[in-house]
Amino acid sequence: MKQIKLKGKDIFDGQRFLGPGHVLILDEDGVVTGIVAENTAGGDVRELDGILCPGFVNTHCHLELSHMKGVIPEKTGLPAFLTRVMENRNSGHDQATAIAEAEQSMWESGIAAVGDICNSPATVAQKRHQRLYYHTFVECMGVAETSAPSRYQYSLEVLQAFREIPGHSASIVPHAPYSVSSALFGLLAQTPHNTPVSIHNQECEAENELYHTKTGDFLRFYAHFGMDAGSFQAAGTNSLEAYLPRFAHNKILLVHNTYTTAADIRFAQQQPVETWWCFCPQANLYIEDRLPNIPLFRDAGCNIALGTDSLASNHHLSVWEEIKTIQAHYPGIPLEELLRWGTSNGAKALGIESRYGSFGAGMQPGVVLIANDTKRII
Repeated sequence: MKQIKLKGKDIFDGQRFLGPGHVLILDEDGVVTGIVAENTAGGDVRELDGILCPGFVNTHCHLELSHMKGVIPEKTGLPAFLTRVMENRNSGHDQATAIAEAEQSMWESGIAAVGDICNSPATVAQKRHQRLYYHTFVECMGVAETSAPSRYQYSLEVLQAFREIPGHSASIVPHAPYSVSSALFGLLAQTPHNTPVSIHNQECEAENELYHTKTGDFLRFYAHFGMDAGSFQAAGTNSLEAYLPRFAHNKILLVHNTYTTAADIRFAQQQPVETWWCFCPQANLYIEDRLPNIPLFRDAGCNIALGTDSLASNHHLSVWEEIKTIQAHYPGIPLEELLRWGTSNGAKALGIESRYGSFGAGMQPGVVLIANDTKRII
């Protein structure tokens, strides 16, 4: 079988930089057979000007919103942003074409696997091509207690549409603390064989305000759309403390975390749940013009992964662009650590670390060349 031998200025293997003088060897299907010293690699080594890295893992995306690129102005704040999404998501744009183009852009930027949020079967046709690996998070929402059974049933039907794709992985998940009733949270938490779970967490201050005192921008958001949130009971705590215990003994990806506090992190670490914190910094700047306090999470030893969110809230679907944004705002974080968040950590968060995120023998993670930008090699 033909071997592919690649040498860059350095190799990042998913955990660390190996230093110069190493050659990555793969078979013709892109399966890693080993990493060897250059002087033992033999001939036919392809030399590349950049860092070799496993394909990126984008743990949070909304591919079905790709047709909304540029539709919503930046820095509106989350409640106003959500209002625009709900009012414009069924606009006359060619959704299927936008989905295909967005997937192509992820492919070209070096993304190999995606945790994708869906509210409908709109991406089923594209995912049947199986060009990228997807775990589909079918998002369920509804603030009225009485609507919980019908909302849950609809999402189960969408979930089944994705599970009919051969080999496709999917789970049913809550959208966000402010958009899921207590009854609906209960149904989702009790769903068997449903992992991992994902939820938009503490993306704006209004979310914590709602849970503390049942006041603020989300009450106006509910009124604007005629939503019945009358049965919502303020917990007197931040949102995380109110819902996280429902998902004991599961794996959960907490996404955004822009207004998460040190006390929230300590609370999460005390729960019997495997918790991953996903950052989507470009979307945070686009919507709220604010980033999470990332050093807070690093100091606490949190499991960290990266996502891009959607083209409704981002100019690119590129994990490398997310890394560059973090570097610009938090220059003290080593590139090695950031690459780990975007590769092996993301794979562990999605439960696909046996194939993606690292250059371990027998794995098929894809190969990215990082120079001034990123480019998929394999």
